Amino acid sequence: MNTAGHTDVHGLDLIPFRGVRYDPERVGGLAAVTSPPYDVVVRPDGLLELESSDPHNIVRLILPQATTQAARDQQAADTLHDWLGEGVLAPDPLPGLYVYEQHDGDILQRGIIGALRLSAPADGVVLPHEDVMPHVIEDRAALMRATAANLEPLLLTYRGDTGAGGANAAIDRAVHHKPLLSTTTEDGFHHRLWAVTDPAEIAEIRSDLARHQALIADGHHRWATYLRLRGEHASPSPWDFGLVLLVDTARYPLRVRAIHRYLHRLPVADALASLTGSFRVRTLECPLPKAMDTLAAAAAEGNAFLLAGDGAFHLVDRPSPDLLARTVPADRPEAWRTLDATVLHATLLDHVWHIPDAPEHIAYIHHTEATVEKAEREGGTAVLMHPVREEVVRDLARQGVTMPRKSTSFGPKPATGVVLRDLAF
Repeated sequence: MNTAGHTDVHGLDLIPFRGVRYDPERVGGLAAVTSPPYDVVVRPDGLLELESSDPHNIVRLILPQATTQAARDQQAADTLHDWLGEGVLAPDPLPGLYVYEQHDGDILQRGIIGALRLSAPADGVVLPHEDVMPHVIEDRAALMRATAANLEPLLLTYRGDTGAGGANAAIDRAVHHKPLLSTTTEDGFHHRLWAVTDPAEIAEIRSDLARHQALIADGHHRWATYLRLRGEHASPSPWDFGLVLLVDTARYPLRVRAIHRYLHRLPVADALASLTGSFRVRTLECPLPKAMDTLAAAAAEGNAFLLAGDGAFHLVDRPSPDLLARTVPADRPEAWRTLDATVLHATLLDHVWHIPDAPEHIAYIHHTEATVEKAEREGGTAVLMHPVREEVVRDLARQGVTMPRKSTSFGPKPATGVVLRDLAF
């Protein structure tokens, strides 16, 4: 394990590592073995589609399928061991930092993948902005313990400088060389990866990043898992670091989307009946894209949600001020108290619908159409959300205020399977 000499760093401490990558000669194609992050894979259909795309698809490591937790984790560990032994996956010869690019015509995003020294929230180096669910941390921790690997990078953002030099200059130089890999995934995104192995360039990147703090854009549960596993191992060790992608959003702004809720046990009719007198409810006779536009317009004026699952779309907005005063905690900043996610959880889920925030009651789904389809197929209620602005997220995080879990979806997210970090190398 290369620790690149720990210095007195007060900001981001990113070190090179020997990335583990697919051998393109041993798989059906790099696009066929990658996957969205584990929590974005739509199950079961998306999982089955990924598993069938190639026998070595990374989803077999991040979402192993077996009857028990222990069996799933052991299966992932055995699969990783087998693929390394067969040469399907192999470590790069030299430690490096990796420049990673995603491009889909409208969006160009570039960043640096490396192993980041873990820091406590009180240090203010890495800022979380969402609460987390203990059962997800348990699940991810068990998988990481079994595989002793970081299988997918977190997405972190920082605000870089406009001057020459530093990480952005290294990125600009790297992209003029032949990439280690180049592939286009099914979602239309083109992915390219370069390794930066020159010690002087690595030092330039590290020096630049050491002056910055980062916001967790995607991967709060994996970050909490990293911290838990670090606490289980004596330092110094490879567990002091975690795999991340760092993107300078001053240069490459991220797209912010909402994460929707699916309420398994609440039919739409019951959900709507409970809102009489406390919210305005309007049924929209239009297709989903138009309904989402209407939601966006309503959300610009105040709290608004779109309920679906009965073949129609129901816009829910204008909550009773008295109801909000009774149900939303008053000991938080105004920006937090007026979040749609805050009102959804504190007012609707906790007070009006009395729904526990547990997996058997609520599913968190990134894809709008998939959320609606699931509700219509199973008879529950889809609660569609409008995304919050990045500056609101960052301002709350700097105040040390976390938003309700799964409040935002920043993207584009790094494809899982482009580069892994095996703690043995």
